Amino acid sequence: MSWLLDPFHYPFMRMGFLAVFFVGITCATIGVYVVLRRMAFIGDALAHTVLPGIVIAYFYGWNLFWGALAAGLITALGIGWLSRRQELREDTAIGVMFTGMFALGILMMSTVRSFRDFQAILFGNVLGITPANVVLLAVVAVLVLGVLFVLFKEMELVSYDPNFAAVIGLKTESLRYVLLVLLAFTVVSGIQAVGVVLTSALLITPAAAASLLTDRLPRMMLLSSGFAVLGGVAGLYISYYFPVSSGASIVLACTVIFGVAYALRAIRSRRSSREQQAG
Repeated sequence: MSWLLDPFHYPFMRMGFLAVFFVGITCATIGVYVVLRRMAFIGDALAHTVLPGIVIAYFYGWNLFWGALAAGLITALGIGWLSRRQELREDTAIGVMFTGMFALGILMMSTVRSFRDFQAILFGNVLGITPANVVLLAVVAVLVLGVLFVLFKEMELVSYDPNFAAVIGLKTESLRYVLLVLLAFTVVSGIQAVGVVLTSALLITPAAAASLLTDRLPRMMLLSSGFAVLGGVAGLYISYYFPVSSGASIVLACTVIFGVAYALRAIRSRRSSREQQAG
């Protein structure tokens, strides 16, 4: 049992475990809607389009989180505006905002002498999380999960049957904007723990694994959150006992969980097929 408890002797590991818990449940819960609505690309887009905000905040000595959040909100609202009333497909709007904002961020980064100034927020440093960062992650988690809880029925209906939702009078456009803004908050808070490059995987992989095992939305959210936290904890243990990246370990652990879920789904499908043939 000592190998399980040893990491908790260090404050930076305790902060890391708290960080992956809050990031995991937030990304995994909203990630279910992302998977159901086939918006997987948006997580990757938002994670990259925060770069201009980060660079501007760096230039002026501001907190990088607020710079990233401002850029993330501009991206989310821009995607919503461009794809309103189906004038432009949502994936096309995402592509336009993604490439434009990311290119702007790279252009601005090229004016900075050292790329290492942005290494932590690009690739993540969960073991460098401070108590103030954890508090911020907790606040974002409460905010995002609280809004999703209040709008659960509306979000569920819009995700499964948007046409019927519009017919019965739900404001589908407003709900889509709410989801995009919550995604911006989630992604920006997540990049503090696992970085820009890996946040999209944490947003999608646990939710995708959960969707293979159940069709019921509440159960899918619980499974997705459990998978994300399990992957986060496993990744931190791996990075503690082996000299490897904590962020990459977390995402790879989630990928392994997805592989197990995929295998279980395949086994269940084969068993069901055999039972039907025997009957």
